[in-house]
Amino acid sequence: MTRVMVVDDQQMFRMGLRAILQAQDDVEVVGEAANGAEAVALAIRLQPDVILMDVRMPELDGIEATRRITAGPTDRPVRVVMLTTFDIDDYVFDALRAGASGFLLKDASADELVAAVRTVAAGEALLAPRVTRHLVEAFVAGPSTAAPRTEVLDVLTDRERDVFMLMARGRSNGEIAGDLFIAEQTVKTHVGRVLAKLQLRDRVHAVVLAYEAGLVRPTG
Repeated sequence: MTRVMVVDDQQMFRMGLRAILQAQDDVEVVGEAANGAEAVALAIRLQPDVILMDVRMPELDGIEATRRITAGPTDRPVRVVMLTTFDIDDYVFDALRAGASGFLLKDASADELVAAVRTVAAGEALLAPRVTRHLVEAFVAGPSTAAPRTEVLDVLTDRERDVFMLMARGRSNGEIAGDLFIAEQTVKTHVGRVLAKLQLRDRVHAVVLAYEAGLVRPTG
């Protein structure tokens, strides 16, 4: 059972999310918060698996709340999915830096919402929705003159580097397996080792690291 917490300053929106999620056999909504400060306190007490977090809220915004939650002591990792209204949001990259595991547009369908919760709960990054890859590319795009900092990958084996670079381009485990002619289970093992060695929370942060280090450049 995936334990979910919903954080948004609009009660009607929270009620809508709760209704959709509670209809699932494998999801339980364990709490709601109307602002970031409430979210931090509740997350410490309830320790949910996934938090759906609005960006703009009174008292404490979703980004700072995410930073405090992901940095705080916990028996297991808490995955935060940021809820955003626009495809391009000025706060999105800050949210990635704060530890968010993905993004979901507020006009997403019920099926997309449920799929997002399940994806993040499984430890995957939320790269599939139309917003995320475009946002990452837009917010880490910068001057391309600096030399790539390949030393950040020194701790990886050659095969792990191959997997990392394909992850950074948003490739799924199945696609990576096909590209490298290895079993998908082997890819999963490599992904786990890459994240552990680079001390990354999930695949979203592998993408961010690759862009920040100049190892991948925005396309188009």
